[in-house]
Amino acid sequence: MSRQLIYFADPMCSWCWGFAPVITAIESQFGAELPIRIIMGGLRPGTSEPMREKDKATIREHWEHVHEASSQPFDFSFFEREGFVYDTEPAARAVTAVRRLAPQSALSYLKYVQQAFYAEGRDVTRLEVLAELAGEMGLDAEAVRAEWPGERAIEDTKADFAITRKTGIRGFPALLAGREGEPFKLVTTGYQSWEALRPALDHWFETGR
Repeated sequence: MSRQLIYFADPMCSWCWGFAPVITAIESQFGAELPIRIIMGGLRPGTSEPMREKDKATIREHWEHVHEASSQPFDFSFFEREGFVYDTEPAARAVTAVRRLAPQSALSYLKYVQQAFYAEGRDVTRLEVLAELAGEMGLDAEAVRAEWPGERAIEDTKADFAITRKTGIRGFPALLAGREGEPFKLVTTGYQSWEALRPALDHWFETGR
């Protein structure tokens, strides 16, 4: 039975953005021998209230920690924005839409959305931005724009959130490793560098334990 990694992430989770080079390194190291299945975790889906100053202070502190740990770039002018609603569902739904339309591009699209939000300060809660990003990386922007409001994308996203809860994942990023039809093993919950994570993945890949 084929090996597989399951990657629980959220496009608007700062530690997932910090983890983006790590998941890229995993792809490069193992390639098609270890396919990565993406599940949207649901960080703050359905948030409707604009960020308050204390919210901004808390999130800024997280971003600073992620930058220090991972060296990933951040556009801190985000915190000058007024009235921003930190709803993570629209971006998550865009990833599930791309996963349906172009499965092999889903992980690349996730990382592209993360870069747009964290490093470029773009508003990835807006469909127009999410569709533009798809077009910029060579996907069909109109197909994403049409798929995103539909029942399938909404239900796929809800299903991802439900899988996350059922699996017991409470923090992102998280990686499970295993084979289809067998129990999966937790590789990490929370950020780890590639240097720290690689020995455990190499050992699992070689031995299955």
